[in-house]
Amino acid sequence: QVQLVESGGGLVQAGGSLRLSCAASGRTFSTNIMGWFRQAPGKEREFVAAISWRGGSTMYADSVKGRFTVSRDNAKNTVYLQMNTLKPEDTAVYYCAAGHRYSRTVGEYDYWGQGTQVTVSS
Repeated sequence: QVQLVESGGGLVQAGGSLRLSCAASGRTFSTNIMGWFRQAPGKEREFVAAISWRGGSTMYADSVKGRFTVSRDNAKNTVYLQMNTLKPEDTAVYYCAAGHRYSRTVGEYDYWGQGTQVTVSS
């Protein structure tokens, strides 16, 4: 069992910044990769970023590359998503997820948090 809890969502103006956190507990060593996904109303859940626990290698969706940064603190079992230069199209519920292999697809992650709402006003 791996439990994930997101926090840090809220309302910001376009061009602003927000930092999301994902606290992991349970058998965290059973997974190698932590991912961030988002889902807007009427849209499919889409990949945002991912990071490996060991080494900190990262991947980003083209839509957020250069604006978002994913990082981790292994001692705290916590992953972060720093979001800068936010746009209205970034508005969505953001989820963290855990898996054992790098992937940009929802089905290849095994554990999911409840999500946190991010709203960007124009």
